[in-house]
Amino acid sequence: MTVPQGRRSSTFTRLLRYGFTDPSAAERLLAASELDAVRTDPVLLDALGATADPDLALLGLVRLTEAQPDHTARRELLDTLISAKPLRDRLLGVLGASEALADHLARHPGDWRALVTYEAVDLHPGVAEFERGLAEAHDPVSLRVAYRRCLLSIAARDVCGTTDVSQAAAELADLATATLRAALAMARRAAPADAAQCRLAVIAMGKCGGHELNYVSDVDVIFVGEAVEGADEDKALRAATRLASHLMRICSETTVEGTIWPVDANLRPEGRNGPLVRTLSSHLAYYQRWAKTWEFQALLKARPVAGDAELGADYVAAVAPLVWQAAERENFIDDVQKMRRRVVENIPAGEVDRELKLGPGGLRDVEFAVQLLQLVHGRADASLRSATTLDALAALAAGGYVGRVDATQLDDAYRFLRSLEHRIQLYRLRRTHLLPDDDADLRRIGRSLGMRTEPLTDLARAWKRHTSVVRRLHEKLFYRPLLDAVAQLAPGESRLSTEAARERLVALGYADPGAALRHLEALASGVTRKAAIQRTLLPVLLGWFADSADPDAGLLGFRKVSDALGKTPWYLRLLRDEGAAAENLARVLSAGRFAPDLLLRAPEAVALLGDARGLQPRERAPLEQEVLAAVGRADGAEQAVAAARGVRRRELFRTSAADLIGSYGTEENPAEADVGALVDRVGTAVSDLTAATIAGTLRAVVRAGWGDELPTRFAVIGMGRFGGRELSYGSDADVLFVHEPREGVDDQEAAKAANAVVAEMRRLLQLPSADPPLVIDADLRPEGKSGPLVRTLKSYEAYYRRWSLVWESQALLRADPVAGDADLARAFIDLVDPLRYPAEGLGEDAVREIRRLKARMESERLPRGADPTLHTKLGRGGLSDVEWTVQLLQLQHGWAEPGLRTTRTREALHAACAAELIATEDAAILDEAWVLATRVRNAVMLVRGRAGDTFPSDGRELAAVGRYLGYDAGQVGVMLDDYRRITRRARAVMEERFYGA
Repeated sequence: MTVPQGRRSSTFTRLLRYGFTDPSAAERLLAASELDAVRTDPVLLDALGATADPDLALLGLVRLTEAQPDHTARRELLDTLISAKPLRDRLLGVLGASEALADHLARHPGDWRALVTYEAVDLHPGVAEFERGLAEAHDPVSLRVAYRRCLLSIAARDVCGTTDVSQAAAELADLATATLRAALAMARRAAPADAAQCRLAVIAMGKCGGHELNYVSDVDVIFVGEAVEGADEDKALRAATRLASHLMRICSETTVEGTIWPVDANLRPEGRNGPLVRTLSSHLAYYQRWAKTWEFQALLKARPVAGDAELGADYVAAVAPLVWQAAERENFIDDVQKMRRRVVENIPAGEVDRELKLGPGGLRDVEFAVQLLQLVHGRADASLRSATTLDALAALAAGGYVGRVDATQLDDAYRFLRSLEHRIQLYRLRRTHLLPDDDADLRRIGRSLGMRTEPLTDLARAWKRHTSVVRRLHEKLFYRPLLDAVAQLAPGESRLSTEAARERLVALGYADPGAALRHLEALASGVTRKAAIQRTLLPVLLGWFADSADPDAGLLGFRKVSDALGKTPWYLRLLRDEGAAAENLARVLSAGRFAPDLLLRAPEAVALLGDARGLQPRERAPLEQEVLAAVGRADGAEQAVAAARGVRRRELFRTSAADLIGSYGTEENPAEADVGALVDRVGTAVSDLTAATIAGTLRAVVRAGWGDELPTRFAVIGMGRFGGRELSYGSDADVLFVHEPREGVDDQEAAKAANAVVAEMRRLLQLPSADPPLVIDADLRPEGKSGPLVRTLKSYEAYYRRWSLVWESQALLRADPVAGDADLARAFIDLVDPLRYPAEGLGEDAVREIRRLKARMESERLPRGADPTLHTKLGRGGLSDVEWTVQLLQLQHGWAEPGLRTTRTREALHAACAAELIATEDAAILDEAWVLATRVRNAVMLVRGRAGDTFPSDGRELAAVGRYLGYDAGQVGVMLDDYRRITRRARAVMEERFYGA
């Protein structure tokens, strides 16, 4: 067709209006001689314009017309196309949506007649109708042709809207059932001797079993076999295995007509490592003894579809009781959710945002949520035992197990996502769950879903809306009905029964469901704004609590904090509007006793959780400045120290909350990968906080007793883990006290004042209080408990010159000023440096003495009954082993290696490695063990609320320690094995490096 320069033909313009994207190519196709009879008929263009892809539909029509064997056949096709609207809509609808089915029609040009019939039975065929459609197939090739002919009719009804997505999925499952039966019949005909020996049942699983199959999907099956009466069981099972294998090949192998779909039997007991066919009793033995939670979840979909119907029914009847007992298994909810997380983690990063099935807010989220609720409540309510997702969701809503509005939104989202999946797969009949990134593909899909004006924009908007709905509802599904169970509902609304609510709470890990329901009632009942906000927050919070080792404690803590702060205007607003605050609070409240106890003494500290900067530990200088300012405003020493301890309480909460959140991770931020950095942050923060508290206490005591100036200069030297800035939450503060009389002050008067200061500081810091105690331990002073608490600099110098022992030089490696007179503290450090970094290192006698002391400590100081493989301080490969090894290197080489002159263990270890005093691998082993042992000590304090040097014996506390260390529920044994392995390796390095073994 000639188009005048500068003008478009009227046909070209009309084709654009009808939705063609390449009108020039469409004009050429319409000009083809095969379409002479219909080219000018307006009905044809109207019908093409109504398809998903008019260009594709026209091309397919031309190919189909060309493929007709003769003029008569071509005339029949075109006449029927123009005169019969049902055929026209179906045929062109399929050609515009599926390139693969257009290829099939071009190869089998008579199959268009399968779309002509428009009887009532044709609208909703079942297995019997599909079996008739496959009846003529006698080999794998003809089975494929017949299968695609049936598929053609399903696709036609689907794209024309005659069936909805759930009906189309059910028809696909029925066609799969008929196909499996036909394949099994072929296999039996090929091996009549095998068929005569055995009974074989084919159990559909997955989407086929759930009567909700995709266009292109693996068909999951399990095979059950039995010997016929009088046959040998082993021979019968071998025969059944040959039949099953042949059935799989018939469906799966590629022929000149392609393949149908893979038959996947990997859901069977032991997966691909297990026998393909088992007897019913063998299946039951496996499920009763070895099966994992996910296998019972998979059995929800089990449905006999082919082979021996009686054996298939017996199988389903036998496994059903096991399925409905699965929710009673330990860690049931966690196992299911862990499986879901593992699936998401395995999606390539570049595909997550386009993954329909497995991505966040995708199909699997809906299916997992529905199946989880079925397993929890299906034990007591048989109406929930449907294998079909949407039917099960409707039953859950009808029974009050899911809110009706939530169920409706989820149903809509699932139907949209399944429709999208169907349209994507239908195009080329390839198995994919990825949303395309090509505009032409997206346009075709959008138009096929009825989005004709702006298909690209509308499709992207709908995809985003529905996935966000699923993401939002996925977790809430479990928890919102729990609130409805204790709230006043509108007349006619279904509610979760109290017993069902208890069942769900137990399944979610709550040990006291009765108390949990009382807390929910107290928090969410009523018509106040506060109760309304709580009803919005609690479904999400309950999920976070359930993800911890102690959900009961989390919910109880939340109720206490809410009772304390519920009337303050900012509290609920913070949790509602600051995304991180609510999750951070849930993590902190359910992780143990220490942080919640600190928070409950000053609930306003919850404000720290709303801002990531609020969880950053503060530097020592501003912290000390705040403490000193608070002390300065107080009346009297006791009030001043109470103010200092109040700051300490708040900062301990800040540090412990940041530690817990960093260790657990949140939905937005994964757990801290560098646990060594986490340990260092905690050690620094707690040590700085302790130093600031001691500085404030010193100022309060001096001011109360002497005014602005003490008659003697006074300094506090940190020792042990305090001096090393490695304090744990429950550590005492090891210190030395040093003083120096001011000019003109009598030595006796100065000493009396210094001792009075120390006594008063210790008294004030140990006064009974709701705040955590701060114990000052001065036992590392010269002469230990027998020596004076405080000495002058000259007294220290005289003692160290005449009497100092090697263990005291070792202890002084940790000496670091923490409070008081800075010049005096520096003078003390200058005094002890030659002792802790002796010139030319230690002599052999001194090394032997250190080794003797260590061996004695190992034999005498380990508590009676303690497991030496699990004691973090004195046990094998624990803190003491690592620290003594590092300190021996410091004593031997500190005089020559400046990097070793540090009070921090890890810094000294890294310096020793850099100086090639220890192998890199050995240093890494020691570092890993030290960090792990420190984390365990921190975890014990966080979980139990009191210090401990070994793992807790209580199961729930032990699980909480595991969660803090990054282990999933049920992995306590793995955690203990890992601890023993890591510390065993550290002990081997220690024995070589320290003892010279």
